Amino acid sequence: MIKVAIVDDHKLFREGIHFLIEQMEDVELVFEASNGKELLSKLEDIQTDVLLLDLDMPDMDGIEALKILRPQYPELGVIILTTYSDTKMIAYLMELGANSYLLKDTDPETLQRAIESVYREGYYFTKSVSQAMLTGLKGHARKKPVLKNNISLSPREIEVLELICQEYTAKEIAEKLFISPRTAEGHRRHLIEKLGVKNTAGLIVKAIKEGIVNI
Repeated sequence: MIKVAIVDDHKLFREGIHFLIEQMEDVELVFEASNGKELLSKLEDIQTDVLLLDLDMPDMDGIEALKILRPQYPELGVIILTTYSDTKMIAYLMELGANSYLLKDTDPETLQRAIESVYREGYYFTKSVSQAMLTGLKGHARKKPVLKNNISLSPREIEVLELICQEYTAKEIAEKLFISPRTAEGHRRHLIEKLGVKNTAGLIVKAIKEGIVNI
């Protein structure tokens, strides 16, 4: 069962999300919060797998909440759920450690896919948000990636990273490269360690921003 929480200052919107989650198999809403402060308080006591996080809220907005909770809860999947479609905002939130970014007019099927993908794969991007993120990150990318401590990536690691950036799952990567899923997962973990990021979404952000792979 995927344990989900919703953080939004509009009660009517929270009730709508609550209703949608009740229709999903293997997904459970464990709590609601109206701002970042309430969220951080409840996270201390309630096990949560995936968080649906609004941005514009009183007392503590979603951006400040993400800055605080990401180092404290590195395994928590965070889906930004907002009305802001600005390219720079999307890129900024992904760099802060969000696992996905959805607009509030997203259909229920996409929301469920996002929850499941973030829980299992660590990220989920719609096509429109992928393009926006790509544009936003490349807008301030460096000319050439320079990895710390003279770290270099093997040709196989580059292959795996390119496929991750194309949103292939570990199983799909294994099938395409004729390796085992365990080996594919091992490459993903090593890439996370080498590039100094926290999760799979961070790998994609890093690869795009630094120009490590060509998308």
